[in-house]
Amino acid sequence: MWFIIGLIVGGLILGLIWLLKRNNFSLTWYEWLIGIIGLGLLLFTIQNFFGSLEEVESKAAAMFWLVTGLPSLILLALAWQLVARRSKAK
Repeated sequence: MWFIIGLIVGGLILGLIWLLKRNNFSLTWYEWLIGIIGLGLLLFTIQNFFGSLEEVESKAAAMFWLVTGLPSLILLALAWQLVARRSKAK
């Protein structure tokens, strides 16, 4: 499962970099940082969710979505909004 997730994440990052170069657009360091932290936290959430389900701890699995999944989605949305607003300003 993690090999496939790694391929998907690698493909998405490669596509993002290709799209940025094609449109001659650059991201600031903090946009990269917020996005990478959000993506890492999301992958951490997914791994712990499936690990908790495998150990038949459904309540712990649900708490992982709330405690780490929600902040990861907020960070990813924040990074996306920073990029979108800066690109509209140009």
